[in-house]
Amino acid sequence: MGEAMKDTLPESVRSVVFKESERLDGACPKIEGYDFNKGVNYHELFKSMAFTGFQASNLGDAIQLVNEMLDWRLSDETPAEDCSEEERNLAYRESVRCKVFLGFTSNLISSGIRDIIRYLLQHHMGDFFFWSCFVQKNVLWTPSKVIARLGKEINNEESYLYWAYKNNIPVFCPGLTDGSLGDMLYFHSYKKEPGLVIDIVQDIRAMNGEAVHAGPRKSGMIILGGGLPKHHICNANMMRNGADFAVFINTAQEFDGSDSGARPDEAVSWGKIRGSAKTVKVHCDATIAFPLLVAETFAAKRKRSAETSS
Repeated sequence: MGEAMKDTLPESVRSVVFKESERLDGACPKIEGYDFNKGVNYHELFKSMAFTGFQASNLGDAIQLVNEMLDWRLSDETPAEDCSEEERNLAYRESVRCKVFLGFTSNLISSGIRDIIRYLLQHHMGDFFFWSCFVQKNVLWTPSKVIARLGKEINNEESYLYWAYKNNIPVFCPGLTDGSLGDMLYFHSYKKEPGLVIDIVQDIRAMNGEAVHAGPRKSGMIILGGGLPKHHICNANMMRNGADFAVFINTAQEFDGSDSGARPDEAVSWGKIRGSAKTVKVHCDATIAFPLLVAETFAAKRKRSAETSS
């Protein structure tokens, strides 16, 4: 019989496979799921996701990261040597919060996610700047001005654009012509010369300016999907030397070199996210992950605030 059939285990195999174990106590989190023997506690269930593994852990990390965005105050930082007198004032520093950029693709507005977004706008939960792929005389119209006018004219509390208009939250849409609205603008252009002229450059300036002039605040990005919204939010934050927090939720992969599939570390290489930033990408359908994330961040904080004030 050949060497492979010998009854004695070769010492070389034993030395390769059998290694002395090391204890990992405190070195890394313990992977374990939620114990339903303790009853149904959704807060504890969400907390357990960070230790469940795979995309559940990424979602758990995203929840923690968004809560850090919302909890951050300028008072958490040491005043810079060259900061103004106002920035040294403790009351002022405690009032300065992180500026949050939320981006989403237009298909999410055809899903129930539009009601999650409407909720955030309705209660003005944070310093939001929304980016989506969605007359007066002597007015230089921009996509954001058109969208604000739509919110005013819709005048329906079920519309997220209504609440954006009412709470004076700008909604930027660099791809305004992509869709039925673009078709209507095309037909309108034949009614009168020069027709309705919409200046995208002014909105690009306004978008980038929101990031450039965010200081001394930190900035955070929550991006659902990829493509145009993801690019413009990241590019705007590049103008301020990168965002401080980033949460990406999409199902795109990076093997084809797409912007949608690019991981946060790719944005770091461009300066769109700071090297010191806290980031996570959740590989998941946003219609699943985003409601869960909002439930344990924005909505949970609003509920606690209401209970405290009552």
